[in-house]
Amino acid sequence: MATSLLMQSGFGGFWSLIAQSGPIAQLVLLVLLFFSICSWTIVFSKVRSYRKVGRQSLEFYDLFRRSASLSEIHRSCEQYPLSPLAGIFKRGYRELEHWIQAREESEHSPPSGQTFKGLPGLERALYRAATAEMMTLEDSLNWLATTGSVAPFIGLFGTVIGIINAFQGLGQGGTTTIQAVAPGISEALVATAAGLFAAIPAVIAYNHFVHQLKVFGAEMDDFTVEMLNLIERSFS
Repeated sequence: MATSLLMQSGFGGFWSLIAQSGPIAQLVLLVLLFFSICSWTIVFSKVRSYRKVGRQSLEFYDLFRRSASLSEIHRSCEQYPLSPLAGIFKRGYRELEHWIQAREESEHSPPSGQTFKGLPGLERALYRAATAEMMTLEDSLNWLATTGSVAPFIGLFGTVIGIINAFQGLGQGGTTTIQAVAPGISEALVATAAGLFAAIPAVIAYNHFVHQLKVFGAEMDDFTVEMLNLIERSFS
């Protein structure tokens, strides 16, 4: 019972500080609340999205290793819309089709044992596709980085303004007791706490997602090399 009353008193005091804050402090808190809501929305969205990306990439890579026909793999790509590996394969397959069509139009078939001449263009197409897929995966992460770096300074700004107001009130009142200045300082420090509350989860989530992006990037690089080797062997 005592603990419950203490918690209610603490939360009540916290909300009363917010309610009694000046307009600038309340504006700062609203801005930080906006940053926090957007950041948590991105975090939950990315957690679900990256989980699906990892699962679909694993399933597509397993299909790629088991299938004996490139056309069969291409037909199955639509089943993995979130997999960056499927996106890379589709771009490479289109480039390969263009090369085959150009070769047929020129009515020139390379002699047996000759290296696949479309390999440099295919390699460039695959790496462009990997870059595009990585940019898609990185979408919205810059907001988390911005929140992690800016939110503490926004909170500090609110704190500085609150302390300035507290000392101005202290000077005008003519009293120099701690009881006179403590409420204003505690009110000002709420902005710093709010800034840290918005920034810390954003920084943790950003670092976690950056690590996952490195894993996805390594998987895409390995897949690109493996696909190039497969096509080179098939057309040599």
